[in-house]
Formats: sequence, structure tokens, C-alpha cells
Amino acid sequence: MGTGQKRNKLLVPEANKAMYQFKYEMANEVGIANQIQGDYWGHISSRDCGAVGGAMVRRMIQQYQQSLANQQPQTTTTIQQ
Repeated sequence: MGTGQKRNKLLVPEANKAMYQFKYEMANEVGIANQIQGDYWGHISSRDCGAVGGAMVRRMIQQYQQSLANQQPQTTTTIQQ
């Protein structure tokens, strides 16, 4: 991820490299990867950065929902009154 005034900390610090790659994959998908010079995002508009973040969130939700759908249904117990 970028440097500078970053206040957000990853819950799993070992995922830093994967998240960095994921961000650039989403920037490419959104169509702004060619505007990024190295690791500097300072000249990218807030709207475009938000589009990258939104694409990241959508992809993470999609992957989580797919993992839920692929799990075996758990048996639930009902409490009878």
C-alpha cells in the first residue's frame, strides 16, 4: 500500500503484499493503472481512488459470498418452548 499518512492498519499484517497487488489489479480493472507512476497515487483523483476501493470491496464481498455458498450447510438446532 502507499506510504505517507496511512492510519489504517491491516488486521493481518502478513497480507500486506497481497493487498498491495490486489489494489493494483483493481486499478487496472477500473482503468486507471496507466495513470499511476510507481507507487505514487497523489495525482489520482479522489473519485478514481474511490472507484478502486469500491472495486476492492465488491470483489472481497463476492469472494466471501462464494465461500459461504460452497460451505456445507450446517445443521441448526431449534429450541422448542
